[in-house]
Amino acid sequence: MPLWEAGERPAAVLIAGPTASGKSALASRIAREAGGVVVNTDSMQVYADLRVLTARPDAAEEAAVPHRLYGHVDGATNYSLGHFARDAAALLAEGEGRLPVFVGGTGLYFRTLEQGFSELPPVPEAIRAEIRREAEGRPTEALHEDLARRDPEGAARLRPSDRMRVMRALEILAATGRPIASFYGDPVPGPLAGRRLVKLFLAPDRAVLRERIDARFRTMIASGALDEVVALRARRLDPMLPVMRAHGVPGLIAHLDGTLGLDEAIARGQADTRAYAKRQFTWFRHQMGEAWRWVDPEDAARPDFC
Repeated sequence: MPLWEAGERPAAVLIAGPTASGKSALASRIAREAGGVVVNTDSMQVYADLRVLTARPDAAEEAAVPHRLYGHVDGATNYSLGHFARDAAALLAEGEGRLPVFVGGTGLYFRTLEQGFSELPPVPEAIRAEIRREAEGRPTEALHEDLARRDPEGAARLRPSDRMRVMRALEILAATGRPIASFYGDPVPGPLAGRRLVKLFLAPDRAVLRERIDARFRTMIASGALDEVVALRARRLDPMLPVMRAHGVPGLIAHLDGTLGLDEAIARGQADTRAYAKRQFTWFRHQMGEAWRWVDPEDAARPDFC
């Protein structure tokens, strides 16, 4: 069954799913057959520093069909939803007559494409540094408790283990005196708002996915992921930056620091990635609604799928 009827080509195709589910291969196939361009919708694959460890398409894949928004951001940048929405809007405005095929695993990026985003205020570097000094060595759950006392609504929106977003809420509170939720009104419209879209979520068997995640992580190590982390560690970036928290990076840095064996670091990276995949299933099921078509990757691989 075709993804869309003749004469009803969508404004874009959106392909989401857990990590290691085969999204990139499907996106490339659709883009090739429909004269499209593959657009990254993954918050880690934007970074130039980690091609292997974030499973970015390799040079051959990028040469076979146009790819955009991959590896275009330096690891020292805290790339936000706003950055992504503006980059996506600029890409869509360019046109080129190509069908954009957005693919990735970051649910908030997909939601932003349709629903838009709220502009958060900038935080002065001095305030950010002070909040991070105060947080150093403290567990994320304790920071979340601090936030809950001062901004209950903001804390209720965040997982107690999501250190990056808890810190962001604390920084905004310190910089403005206002809770982060107070900035969520009047969002900037999403670049795909109100457009005809085809939306797919690849949903592999959970046991098969776990095996694929574990095998892929070991393949990454064999293909140079550790060398990438060596180079990243040498930059001495702020450990709160997103690139420093990519799955596998903390454990591999601990290995390089001599506090974890390599097998332990690999096991930690695998476990973190499996837990993330589980959250991706849950998030899309509860947050993105019935407009998304859930597809078994084996069905998506059939010749007649698209």
